Amino acid sequence: MQTLKKKLKEPKTHEDQISLKEFLVSFNKNMPATFMQVTEADLLRFKLAHEALFKNGDSWSLDQHRKKIIDWLPRSASKN
Repeated sequence: MQTLKKKLKEPKTHEDQISLKEFLVSFNKNMPATFMQVTEADLLRFKLAHEALFKNGDSWSLDQHRKKIIDWLPRSASKN
């Protein structure tokens, strides 16, 4: 029973705070081939444009940032 409680408290992988490079690899790896690949430069531009999402400093979260980047990236690319 104690093991079950411990497992329930452990964060899921997508909720973990990860580095920009880890986020970049995971994001691109798990996107459909038809969706544009994100670059490190894209992520840095996203971070500058959405500073309020980065209260944990340089940490990225698949759960918190992935959907927002999916929505932002096509609009951002069309402005360049």
